[in-house]
Amino acid sequence: MIDELLEYQEADGRLRAIEQKISATDERKKYVTARKFLEKAPEKLDALDARAAEFKRLFTRLQKKSEELAEAIKDYENLGEMIGQQGGEIAFYKKNASQIADSLRGLKAEIARLRQNVEEAAKEYAAAKKQTIAMQRQYKEYREKYNDIKKEYAAEVESVESELKKLGEKVPKDTLAKYTAKRKEKLYPVVCEVKAKDNRCPQCGMELSIAEQSKLESGTFIECDSCRRILFRRK
Repeated sequence: MIDELLEYQEADGRLRAIEQKISATDERKKYVTARKFLEKAPEKLDALDARAAEFKRLFTRLQKKSEELAEAIKDYENLGEMIGQQGGEIAFYKKNASQIADSLRGLKAEIARLRQNVEEAAKEYAAAKKQTIAMQRQYKEYREKYNDIKKEYAAEVESVESELKKLGEKVPKDTLAKYTAKRKEKLYPVVCEVKAKDNRCPQCGMELSIAEQSKLESGTFIECDSCRRILFRRK
C-alpha cells in the first residue's frame, strides 16, 4: 500500500509543479492583487464616506456655535455706555467679553483645523476612488490573461488529474482522505520515509519518541508532532 501511496504522491508533485508555474506568473499576481484590493475597496470607501459625514456634522455644529458667540460678543460693543450705566461693574464686563473673545478665537482655530481635515479626507477619498477604478481595469485585463495561461496548461493538468484519479483507486479511502486533507494545508511532501536507525522526521528534523519509533518498526504510520507529515518506515 505504501508504494501505491508514494506513486500517488509523485504524480501529485507533478501537478503541484504545474500549479506553482501558473501561480508564479505575472498575470496571476496582478490578477490576485486587483481582486484582493477590490474585495476590500467597498469597506474602505464606506469608511471614508462615514468619516466625511461625521466631519460635516461636526463642522455644522462648530459653525453654529461660532455664530452664537459672534452674536454674544456684540452685546459688549457698547461697553462704554454699559459701564456708564453700571458704574463699578467694569471688571465683570471686561472679564465676560474677554472670555467670549477667547472662546470665539479657539472655536475659529478648531474650525480651521476641521476644514483642513475635511480637505484631506476629500483628497483621500478621491485617491481611493481613482485607485479603485484603476484596479477594476487591472482586474478585468489580468483575469482574462490569467485564464489564458490556465488554458495553456489545461491539457497537462487534466492528464495528471486523470492519472491521480486512477492511482487514487489503489489507495485505501481513509488514507487518501487523510492525504488530501494535509495537501489542503499546503504540505508537500505529505508522506515521508524514516530511514532505518534514524529517529528524526526527515523533513523538519523533529526527534521521534521511543513509542513513535516502535510504531514505525511495526509498520504503522505515524504523524510528526511538528510538521504534521505522515511518516513510515519500511520493514
